[in-house]
Amino acid sequence: MKAHLKELSHQLLGSLTDQADVLEHFSTDASIFQITPSAVAYPQNTADVRKIVVVLAARAAAGKPASLIPRGYGSGQGGGALGEGLQVVFPAHMNKLIRLDHDAVTVQPGILGQTLQQTLYTHGRFLPTAPATAGYSSIGGAVANDDSGERSLKYGAVRAAVKGLKVVLADGSLIKTHRLSARELNRKKGLSTLEGEVYRKLDSLILDHAKLIARHQPRAAQNAAGYALGHVRGKDGSFDIGQIFIGAQGTLGLITEVTLATTRYNPRASLVVGYLKTLTGLDEIVNKLRALKPSAVELVDAGVLEYVRANRPGELAGLLPDQLPKAVLLIEFDDFSQLRQKLRAAQAQRILARHGATVRAATDPVEQVALWKLRRSTAAAAMWMQNNPKPALPFIEDTTVPPGKLEEFLDKTTKLLKQYDLDAAIWGSAGTGHLRLYPRFSLAKKKDVDRLLHLSREYHELVIALGGAMGGGLLRDTYLPKLYGDEMMEVMASVKHIFDPHSIFNPFKKTQATEAYAHAHLRGEYSLKPLFDHLVYS
Repeated sequence: MKAHLKELSHQLLGSLTDQADVLEHFSTDASIFQITPSAVAYPQNTADVRKIVVVLAARAAAGKPASLIPRGYGSGQGGGALGEGLQVVFPAHMNKLIRLDHDAVTVQPGILGQTLQQTLYTHGRFLPTAPATAGYSSIGGAVANDDSGERSLKYGAVRAAVKGLKVVLADGSLIKTHRLSARELNRKKGLSTLEGEVYRKLDSLILDHAKLIARHQPRAAQNAAGYALGHVRGKDGSFDIGQIFIGAQGTLGLITEVTLATTRYNPRASLVVGYLKTLTGLDEIVNKLRALKPSAVELVDAGVLEYVRANRPGELAGLLPDQLPKAVLLIEFDDFSQLRQKLRAAQAQRILARHGATVRAATDPVEQVALWKLRRSTAAAAMWMQNNPKPALPFIEDTTVPPGKLEEFLDKTTKLLKQYDLDAAIWGSAGTGHLRLYPRFSLAKKKDVDRLLHLSREYHELVIALGGAMGGGLLRDTYLPKLYGDEMMEVMASVKHIFDPHSIFNPFKKTQATEAYAHAHLRGEYSLKPLFDHLVYS
């Protein structure tokens, strides 16, 4: 172990290791990349995180290699939790629920999303913005990626729930964030600390480039690309510096505590399922359904259904009509008024029927669980079944297109995949336009790798041309200049420098991403083994 890491290990309540088997384990996540860290730290508390940052920052200031990569459960599919520096793994110890209030909860970043959700259910509350991966992902990861879930149509992505953060800055200082009034902002800007400096510089940057920032916001309902400058300063002069850390993938500081707004939970929802014979008119259907204010409008296309039927036919038993539909829409209403639920569900059924769809409705929870398998189990099956020399790879799977562009997106994406002799298998939120697809490639073949990179470029150019956006990651972030343009990229690079002048936080992401680096770190063989291993080490 290097001298500075050995010295750091003596300062921590938690542990630090560079054992070969641990480094190998943390060299991969759910993405197509592999990068071996120099060491792995398991901080016990916020004080440990601060010590880690102080040591690495001093090393970087002296011109020596130093970087920190925060990691939860490794469920991210963009490679955001990978890096060659010191990997800081939060689930081992920093996984506690700190405080539960009537309408909010405060947690450490390593808590499992599903653990938090189950606790909230017992109190009649829930986190509606929780992603579909909550069963195997951390809250810290969800915030770092601004994840979204099935109910994001009604409740928004994770960003909408974040009320406050505790963040360790590049000098090891700890800040608390929440939305400040103009007067509170001026007090922060008057501080002589690094906190005061980042408030002053960030506010000036946003004010100086306000028109540019507004002009370059994608039209998509969700956007985790780059830095969320448009969410920091409110029209009323309020200011929430915490917004810049949400979706930043740990490139600006390390989050050690998260306060989230919770919502009253209604276990009695109504579910309507539409089996579409054609995708023609899909935009019109979705727009009409959105007007009914459902909690979810989810889509599974025929490609996914065909794949699951061929590999695990039992998953679809009793859930589909005899003739396989072009797509399935699942529409949920969770209003507390049962009458309103009933009326809106009936309207949804009429909308679907008028467009020639076969319709099924369910209010019984047991039947609903079965029907939700059309979205949850089938999509999961398409992702997890890897007994194939060409596994389904997550590299163009996290994009969002604006309302009214869904039909065009599906048509052009299907044609693009056919150019590469690939079949489309698409699912996700039709209500928000946030869709996923996993083409099959072999990372062991150079020809397939070249095709993968070409397809990725063309696909993201299509999404951007439609006014959409993508999530973050080693490869996805290389398309940020096409999404935002050079002038906006300079502004975002300034954000990185304001918060991280020595570039210690999660390098090669966001403004520092390059296709050459992503290409150089593609795996030779794709496996999801890390997601099935325990990430807790004593």
